[in-house]
Amino acid sequence: MSELKKTPLYERHIELGAKMGEFVGWELPLWYSSIIDEHNAVRNCIGVFDVSHMGELFVQGKDAQKFVNYLITNNVERVPNGKIVYSPMCNEDGGILDDLLAYKFNEEKILLVVNASNTQKDFEWVKTQASSFNVDIINKSDEYCQIAFQGPKSQDQLQKYLKDIDLDSIEYYSFEVIQLEGEEIILSRTGYTGEDGFELYLSPTIVVKVWDKLIQLAKEVDGKPCGLGSRDTLRFEPKMLLYGNDMDENTTPLEAGLRWTVDFNKEFIGKEALLKQKEEGIKRKLVGMEIHDKMPVRHGYEIYKDNEKIGFVTSGVKSPTLGKNLALGYVSKEFSKSGTMVSIKARNKLLEAEVVKTPFYKGSVKSTK
Repeated sequence: MSELKKTPLYERHIELGAKMGEFVGWELPLWYSSIIDEHNAVRNCIGVFDVSHMGELFVQGKDAQKFVNYLITNNVERVPNGKIVYSPMCNEDGGILDDLLAYKFNEEKILLVVNASNTQKDFEWVKTQASSFNVDIINKSDEYCQIAFQGPKSQDQLQKYLKDIDLDSIEYYSFEVIQLEGEEIILSRTGYTGEDGFELYLSPTIVVKVWDKLIQLAKEVDGKPCGLGSRDTLRFEPKMLLYGNDMDENTTPLEAGLRWTVDFNKEFIGKEALLKQKEEGIKRKLVGMEIHDKMPVRHGYEIYKDNEKIGFVTSGVKSPTLGKNLALGYVSKEFSKSGTMVSIKARNKLLEAEVVKTPFYKGSVKSTK
């Protein structure tokens, strides 16, 4: 059993009383006070997350933009420099290898922020696909830490620290390279919580100092450090998908409700398979469900209609914000309409559930979509 990786903020998490746990080879905070407490802090004021486990792959060179556009389903050519594109990255069969953020510095430099569970796999895949393009692929994951500062009060509090930059000028899904504590950092505004918020990509040299400052700023307005537990419940309510749960190599962007991230007017890996699926029509669809029972449902639970298996649950949460027992799952297309009644098999019990509209919740996030 190899030793778990630790972020440079590990000691701080211990000092703050974090309950630590394993996540894709990393030892990370699951919670500090409680998942619900931290969830509510982000919904109402501010939560501070250590997400230094995420991967950072740089694509640089003359063909960087052209290559990234071929690599992902969304279109990075359509956005100006300083913007961020959310996109699946597919294999030849249209299966999702990962979902990522592409930070466009310019046509010759793009940063791909990938899921921690896929960093090495993605790095190998991207390098393999790059052979006929004039680009260098550099894995800088060890050089970057990432802190997410999330919640409706995040801008006002962060502005006190970043006095030299007008945070209003950083729009949703945009970023800037700025100076902080004597170093260049990347400051972006995307969020994975449904609330407004910022991400700081910075070196291990200054991360502890910056973390301490951000914790202090959060606490001024009843904010707090948050772990992976609340990150999961927070992303679930606005239906932000989790790789490995809600999508993987066996699901396509069309099935996962990510049609808006697929630009069929350009070439990309998996295009033919997705075009075929689009023409034939998808056989299953990711839907939201409300469970009319108190028993929680988990990833992998089977979904039935009239004793016939029609799908499976991908994520299940008792929503702290809405007070409802909710789930996401894939069901056969004919049962995907809102109002359809289904059953979910939990242990040896069939729980009644209803297909409902998603997202379940919309927060303070500055959406442009």
